[in-house]
Amino acid sequence: MSTTPDLAALFGAGDVKTFLGLELCDDLETIDASSAFIGAPCATPYASVGAYAQNGPASLRRAIASLSANIDRHNFDLGGPTFPDGTRRAVDCGDLPWSDSDFAANRATIRNAISKIVCRGVVPILIGGDDSVPIPMIEAMGETGKSYTILQIDAHIDWRDTHMGETMGLSSTMRRASEMAHIEKIVQVGARGIGSGHSSDFEDALSWGVKFFTGLDLHRQGMQPAIDQIAPGAEVILCIDIDALDPSVAPNTIGRAPGGMSYYQVLELILAVAERGHIAAVDVVEILPEADVDGIGGLNVSRLVAAIMGVIARQQAGPPQP
Repeated sequence: MSTTPDLAALFGAGDVKTFLGLELCDDLETIDASSAFIGAPCATPYASVGAYAQNGPASLRRAIASLSANIDRHNFDLGGPTFPDGTRRAVDCGDLPWSDSDFAANRATIRNAISKIVCRGVVPILIGGDDSVPIPMIEAMGETGKSYTILQIDAHIDWRDTHMGETMGLSSTMRRASEMAHIEKIVQVGARGIGSGHSSDFEDALSWGVKFFTGLDLHRQGMQPAIDQIAPGAEVILCIDIDALDPSVAPNTIGRAPGGMSYYQVLELILAVAERGHIAAVDVVEILPEADVDGIGGLNVSRLVAAIMGVIARQQAGPPQP
């Protein structure tokens, strides 16, 4: 066979434009769903590289399109259909408009969208875009009046105060979050290798109270020590930079480094958060489809997002009734 078989046709999927063929919601004022996939191609990129991850959201829609006809099939990562009977499905809210020059406007657009989604009782799943995208999302969560734990899953700690003259870029995400009154705890999982941070940035994070579990810690001790840092009943913001995953799992990112997490290690953390606390918001960032290898990264990351949607749907529905 000289051509790649069309798996979408094999599974019975047609031409879909949304993530997993979910309903499109273009009115955030009336959104009704368990969670919302919302693309944010750009927030505050560094001038040296620009909006290099702008195609991330679209790439995940393409990667999972072949399974759109299988949305009601058994998902072994979740022990049943992605959206079981009695749960609400997620929706796809499309991509937010963005500017390659007005970064303050980008941040305002993201913040306003997240505020509207959360106001409707829907969990936002913000798909980036580089790792500057979460800053306005985390900021928007302060409008709820609640306090939050951030669980950051990332190869880098993102505690630079400024980088290349920019304070709102991807290297400063957790530093900016630490300055927000509604963030009461930060747990950072998966740091490894060499990043842009200095040892003084790491020391600042420790002084603030961050609990770190490095890539080496995870491979030596497993996931439970990190899981134990999630207090029962905690409201949790999940910040997932896909470079936390090993490059063999997610080559579709700019910050590849050996020794990363497996798909199931990340899923274990997500399932544990939903069991111990409450997933309030999610971002998945640093998706660079141009760096992918045979679509492996798009496949794995899109399925992780689908699993997150299923976890949130179950969380909102509550425990099964006897």
